[in-house]
Amino acid sequence: MRCSLYVSGCPFKCPDCYNAAAQSFRYGKPYTDELEEQILADLAMPYVAGLSLVGGEPMLSTPILVPLVKRVREQFGDEKDVWIWTGYTYEQLLAETSDKRELLEMCDVVVDGPFVKRLYHHDLAFRGSRNQRIIDLRASRDTHGDLEAEPAIWSSGRRDSEGTVPFLKPAAPKS
Repeated sequence: MRCSLYVSGCPFKCPDCYNAAAQSFRYGKPYTDELEEQILADLAMPYVAGLSLVGGEPMLSTPILVPLVKRVREQFGDEKDVWIWTGYTYEQLLAETSDKRELLEMCDVVVDGPFVKRLYHHDLAFRGSRNQRIIDLRASRDTHGDLEAEPAIWSSGRRDSEGTVPFLKPAAPKS
């Protein structure tokens, strides 16, 4: 189980986006200190694996997300992972502004690239279209801890329909 934070506003406006309502910068409720405390309390539960940052476009919410992820790291270290979904590609983010780069560097996994309807397949794990990549940011670092130009694709063993992205094995039903 994960704790997910959906942010509003997206410039990509991908046709048939799964969350088209969040493309509007006026959608949703304001972020508050109370919400942040609830996120941290939810992450403290032992059954919550980590934080998912989704949208809209999370990279446009860095004034909120950078301090939040810093607090997550201060409180949980690497015990809880942070995944982020973005319409930007990894390569674009490496060349982006320092706030976007800072957020990327604090995350463990990025699912990058815009959703492309003609590349959609229902069996893709954690992504909507074949152009999107699941990048292991921990494995994408050089010996100095800096993100490398060539990303490491995330893997955990089981494969999706394309043969590049693993599925998680569902728990066996209780009898």
